[in-house]
Parts: sequence; C-alpha cells; structure tokens
Amino acid sequence: MKFLGNLLWLLLGGILIAMIYYLVGLLMCITVIGIPFGVQLFKLGTYALWPFGHELVNGPNEPGCLSVVMNLVWILLGWWEIAIIHLVFGLFLCVTVVGIPWGLQHFKMAVASVFPFGKEIH
Repeated sequence: MKFLGNLLWLLLGGILIAMIYYLVGLLMCITVIGIPFGVQLFKLGTYALWPFGHELVNGPNEPGCLSVVMNLVWILLGWWEIAIIHLVFGLFLCVTVVGIPWGLQHFKMAVASVFPFGKEIH
C-alpha cells in the first residue's frame, strides 16, 4: 500500500515538489553560507520523493544548540512560507475522503519544512 501511495504521490505533484526543493538547494549551495540550507533542502527533496513509509525524526542528541539557532535563522529568512504552502495543499486534499492520505503527508512535510535542522529520514 505504501508503494501505491508513493507512486500516486509522485504522479500527482510529488516529483514537482522534490524538483523545486532540489533546484533551490542547488542555488543555495552556490555560496558557502548557503550550503547548510541547501543540504536541508536536499533532505526535504528526498523526503518529498517517497514520503509514505518514511518520517523525519530527531537525530541523536537533537535538538542541539546549533540546530535550534539554524532553525531560527531558517524561519527568519522566510522558509516558513514553504510550510504555509504545504498546509494549504494539505487542507485542500483533506476536503475529500480520497485525498486524506496525501493531505496528511503535506501536514508532515509542513512540520519538516519549518524545523529541518537536526532531523533525519527514517
């Protein structure tokens, strides 16, 4: 069932979401200061490719001081807008019974897109 959910996720826009994450991640990696942010966008892109059956969890010894500071900088730089987009899509999909699983994935991605530092994909 996870395979079918992931396949439908990819066909119905998941691949587009992942490509946007990867493209912006590449742009962020152009500068040395942007590399940590680009790496987090790559992580979110990987999660966006195959979200069913995976989840983002806190890494060992997390949340640490550095990840809290980097998450704060992440939010202040405007990356919270990604979370709002995921919330809107999640609400839109949860209106129908058929779209609820995909809406819940958008809600999980919204949380991950607000606090990406210190998280690992499992």
